[in-house]
Amino acid sequence: MTTILLLEQILNGLQFGVMLFLMAAGLTLVFGVMGLINLAHGSLFMVGAFAAAAVAGWSGSFLLALVAALAAAAAAGALIEVVVLRRLYARDHLDQVLATFALILIFSESTRWLFGSFPLYLNIPEAISGPVTLFGGMQYSAYRLVLIGIGLLVAVGLFLLISRTRLGIQIRAGESDREMIAALGVDINRLYTIVFAIGAGLAGLAGALIGALQSVQVGMGEPVLILAFVVIIIGGIGSIKGALIGSILVGLTQTLGALFLPLLLGLFMEPSEAASIGSALASMSIYILMATVLVIKPTGLFGERT
Repeated sequence: MTTILLLEQILNGLQFGVMLFLMAAGLTLVFGVMGLINLAHGSLFMVGAFAAAAVAGWSGSFLLALVAALAAAAAAGALIEVVVLRRLYARDHLDQVLATFALILIFSESTRWLFGSFPLYLNIPEAISGPVTLFGGMQYSAYRLVLIGIGLLVAVGLFLLISRTRLGIQIRAGESDREMIAALGVDINRLYTIVFAIGAGLAGLAGALIGALQSVQVGMGEPVLILAFVVIIIGGIGSIKGALIGSILVGLTQTLGALFLPLLLGLFMEPSEAASIGSALASMSIYILMATVLVIKPTGLFGERT
């Protein structure tokens, strides 16, 4: 195995990780501040992808498609928070799970009704559609490098939002004691709507960005949602830093596992058998990582015991 192949897979893992971060950051914010288990977060990922595909097909502008994805997902998130979720904060988690699962079905069938059952495709802009030459003469996708850059910029922006702004102070206070900030005059309903819209917008942006690498289709958000939950469990519920570190760990673990495990098993197995078993173990590796972290630190890497 060459060094270039290893570096390429590390970059792939990093790209996968930062895209997971866009999903997990919103999910951990919502759960940390609002105490809400939102199974419909993956549907907002799908909303962003479909909005981007529709606007790109109409306008031909990828940048406009990204703006539309963020706006559509944020608007959908704010709407369901006001209409549905606001009634669930005082209910137990089972009611939240059932209600947000129902939202998955509503979003899926509504999207199928609007766009049909066939997948849509979102083209990568021509300026970043080809490879670029990196260190050692390695050729790597320019678009994937842009995804890494966008993910890291969003991470920096979220850190600044949480640590340097008045809204960030309210969000951090809401994580610690929502009753107290309500008593101090903060409009808790408005805060919850803003937080949910931010999380939804990030999910929609991730859907649009990933939609250019795969087909845009109904149900595309559910597999990503499962990985996002793994990320916030590893990183610690409510922690943006934990979501970033957890996302990168999951991305690298799955990507490098898919590379190394078949090679390792190939030392004492037939190549076809090693590839099959290695691929299965690579998919399991992130859950093994999650279990290991929970054994060592039950609250996650950066979570706080309540």
